[in-house]
Amino acid sequence: MSSSPYKYSGKLYLIPTTLGETEPLEVLPAPVQKTVERISTYIVENEKTARRRIKKLVPSKEQSRLKLYALNKFTEISELPSFLEECRKGNDIGLISEAGCPGVADPGTEIVKLAHQQGIQVVPLVGPSSILLAMMGSGMNGQSFTFHGYLPIDKKERKQELKLLERISAERNQAQIFIETPYRNEKLLEDLKQYLHPATRLCIACDLTLPTEFILTQPIADWKKTKTDLHKRPAIFIIQKEI
Repeated sequence: MSSSPYKYSGKLYLIPTTLGETEPLEVLPAPVQKTVERISTYIVENEKTARRRIKKLVPSKEQSRLKLYALNKFTEISELPSFLEECRKGNDIGLISEAGCPGVADPGTEIVKLAHQQGIQVVPLVGPSSILLAMMGSGMNGQSFTFHGYLPIDKKERKQELKLLERISAERNQAQIFIETPYRNEKLLEDLKQYLHPATRLCIACDLTLPTEFILTQPIADWKKTKTDLHKRPAIFIIQKEI
């Protein structure tokens, strides 16, 4: 029998969350709830929202017994090794994102990277990914796509980036995915309509898994005639130009 490739028995569970104020068990499978029931140590982006999510998923869990470590833009890299101490003691830890899946467009990547370096097993659990859900519903090339995160804020740089992504999408037959801060969605849409070719297809996937969910793919020419309200609504944008 081969020995385990892991140095410690404690595991790091990547725990997905809802993409909005949805009942957890409407979008999260039962194993997520069972994992949260038994784990008391978590690495989270925001302690307040994490506690609320845990309570909503497992109402009977005692909040006073939770140990939470904050992992966000204010966290020093030097602090991260201490976050995994419980795993080195043989206990499991949960990593919770603010929305969706930890490690995807999420600061949790750093702790997952460290877990691999230290010989700690990483266990990703099934849950909603806005990026994959948008790609699934877009009708664009699901065999080849790239996620770019946020585009440049500077107007000139953003125009250049959009033109580049449009060209790449045509040359490689590849869908190009990106996001924006919700309160700047409307401005991004205006830029897309202004800078992209009329025949380039654009998918906007908004409020995924929520009652107000909206997914629509059509050419830029049609988007210029479509009225939408994207202000402060979480959205995914996908473009693809066909030769």
